[in-house]
Amino acid sequence: MLLFWLPLAATWLMMAVEGPFLAAVIARLADPKFNLAAHGVAFAFAILVEAPVIMLMSASTALVEDARTYRRLRNFANALNAGSTGLLLLVLVPGVYDTLMEGVIGLPPEVARLTYGALWILLPWPAAIGYRRFLHGLLIRSGRTRLVAIGTVLRITGMSATALVLFAAFDLPGAWVGASALSAGVVTEAIAARLMALPTVRELLARERGPDDDSPAHDGYRAIAAFYYPLALTSLIGLTVQPMLTFFMGRAPPPIESLAVFPVVHSLSFLFRALGLSFQEAAIALMGKRFEHYPELARFATGLGLAASGGLALVAFTPLAEVWFVTISGLTPELAAFAIMPARILAPLPALSVLLSFQRAVLVQGRRTRPITVATVIEVAVIAALFPLFGWGVGMVGVTAAVLAFVGGRVGSVTFLARAIGNR
Repeated sequence: MLLFWLPLAATWLMMAVEGPFLAAVIARLADPKFNLAAHGVAFAFAILVEAPVIMLMSASTALVEDARTYRRLRNFANALNAGSTGLLLLVLVPGVYDTLMEGVIGLPPEVARLTYGALWILLPWPAAIGYRRFLHGLLIRSGRTRLVAIGTVLRITGMSATALVLFAAFDLPGAWVGASALSAGVVTEAIAARLMALPTVRELLARERGPDDDSPAHDGYRAIAAFYYPLALTSLIGLTVQPMLTFFMGRAPPPIESLAVFPVVHSLSFLFRALGLSFQEAAIALMGKRFEHYPELARFATGLGLAASGGLALVAFTPLAEVWFVTISGLTPELAAFAIMPARILAPLPALSVLLSFQRAVLVQGRRTRPITVATVIEVAVIAALFPLFGWGVGMVGVTAAVLAFVGGRVGSVTFLARAIGNR
C-alpha cells in the first residue's frame, strides 16, 4: 500500500511546491502586493474553469478497463476539455471580464488589469490538466504510479525553468511570470503523460472486454455522464470556494493585504493537504470490489492525517512560521503578520482532507457519487454563511475570516459523508 501510494504522494507534493515557489518569485519582483493579489485571483479562476475536468483521473481509474471503455471515456474527456477552454474564453470577453472582476468581485483596477493578462496566459491550463489527468488515471489503474511521479518532475522542471528565465531576463509583471510558469509546466506534463501512457493505451486497445462488466462506460455516454456528473458538479461547486472567498475578502478589511496573503497561506497548507489529495486515487485502486481492504486503508488514512496536520502545526505554531513567510516566501514583515494566524487556524485541514479523500474513495468504488456532491454543497453553504458572520459581523481580518470559514465548511462536509457511509 505504501509503495503504491508514495509516487502519487510525491506527485502531489511536487505540485504543492509550485505555489510557494511562484509566490516567492513574485514577491521579489516589482509591486509584489498587487501582483500577489492578481496571481491569487487568476489562479482561483483558472482552478474554477478546470472544475469539469478535475475528476477525470478518478473516472479513468474507476471505469477504463478495455478498448471500448477507453475510447468512450477518451472522447468524453476531450469534450470536457474543449468546454473548459471555452468557459475561460468566455470569462476573457472584455465586457464579461469587467463586469465580473470589477463590478461583482470589486477588484482594484490595477489588480484587475494584471489578472486579465494572467488569465490569457493560462488559457492552455484547463485542457492540458484534463488531458493529463485522464492519462494519469490509466497509469494508476495499471499500477504504473511511478510514471505519474516522473511526469510531475518534468512539470516542475518546466515550471521552475520558465519562472527563473522570465524573472532574470524579462521585465514582466510578477502575476504574468507566475501564469507563464504554470502554463509551461502543465503543457510539459501533458506531453509527457501522452508518451508514457502509450504502452498502457496499447494494452487497453488490445483488450476487447475487461474482466468486469459493471463499468458504466460499457453502457454508453449517457451512463458515463450519469456517473461523472455528480463528480464534476462536486468539483465545480467545491472550486467556487476560492473565487467566493476572493469576493468576500475584497469587501472585508484590509482587502489588498488579505488578497496578497491568501495565496501564500493557501500554498503552505496545500503542501500538507497534498498528502490527503494523493490518497483518493490510491484508495480507489486498492479498496477492492467488495471493500476487502477497507480496514487497512482506514488505518493508513488515520496515521496519514495525523502526520499531515502535525506537520502544518509544527510550522504554524513555532518560529518556523516567520522563516517560511518572510525568509522563504519573501513577504514583508507587515504582510507576514497577516499570515500567521490564518496558518494556525488551517492546522486541522490536512487531516480533514485525508478523511474526505478516503470517504470519497469509498463512495466512488461503490458507484455512489451523489452524496459527494451533496457534501460539497454543504461545505460551500457553510463557508458562505460563516464568512459574513466572521468577516463582516465580528469584524475579523478578511483572510482570517476566510480560513476559519473554510475549516468550518470542511467539518460540515466530512460529517455528512460519515453519516452517508454509515447508512449504506
